[in-house]
Amino acid sequence: MILIGMLDSPFVRRVAVSLRLLDVTFEHRNWSVDRDFELIRQFNPLGRVPALVLPDGEPLIDSNAILDFLDGSVRPERALLPPSGDERRRALHVISLALGAADKGILLLDEPLRRIERCRNQMHGALAEIDRLAQIDAGEWMVGRRLTQADITLTCVFTFLREALELGQPWVLYPGLSALSARCEALAAFKGARGPDPPDRLPRG
Repeated sequence: MILIGMLDSPFVRRVAVSLRLLDVTFEHRNWSVDRDFELIRQFNPLGRVPALVLPDGEPLIDSNAILDFLDGSVRPERALLPPSGDERRRALHVISLALGAADKGILLLDEPLRRIERCRNQMHGALAEIDRLAQIDAGEWMVGRRLTQADITLTCVFTFLREALELGQPWVLYPGLSALSARCEALAAFKGARGPDPPDRLPRG
């Protein structure tokens, strides 16, 4: 398999972390949507990342579709998204909030000044709600008793936003989210999926 996209993107990174956690061997092509747009369009006509090229050459072109495919390729007990019930609903809720925060954070890098404050408020609103949820049970993980896609996605998003937008004292603003993020970032799968480059101008994926 070939993963296309820069690891500075939280969308690309959550796929890379998931591949590592599921012990899936893959090649990484660190292509930028600005610098390598035409290369990316060979696999995704939209020119967006991530894209995952399967062994038969078929490309998957959305992070949600990629992660759904990966979960379907392993035994149910190894899947990173709970299969059903309250845990699945909660995981999807956290993932939706995290990806919404990522969208608004990315817009802050591109939007005119008149829209920045609204995007900032929406981003912080999503992060505050995730932080509240993280502290309700005060457990090790967001959903249940093991790491799930909710933890992967929100950590990739939170790290991206913290570094790209230089959030001031995130451990004070979001103590629950900061603690969970630090726990995840200490894992080998996260350490092995870090991009050395500064944040690129990223498409939503």
